[in-house]
Amino acid sequence: MPNVMLRYNDKGELLFYVAKKDLEEVITSIETDDGASWGGTVELSNGDRFFIDPISPPPEFPTTLRFKRG
Repeated sequence: MPNVMLRYNDKGELLFYVAKKDLEEVITSIETDDGASWGGTVELSNGDRFFIDPISPPPEFPTTLRFKRG
């Protein structure tokens, strides 16, 4: 379960960064992002998928959260 830093870049894209793997990718899809909750399966621009139980209310970015591979 890696600690993941989430932040917006200059283009307004949400970035997913895992320091231990030096992995930084744009999030291309989020299973749940409806204003009331945020999370579920997250897909990255390189095709990797990670999971976090939906969070309610949605987090404010930048933030650090723990994700599962999947």
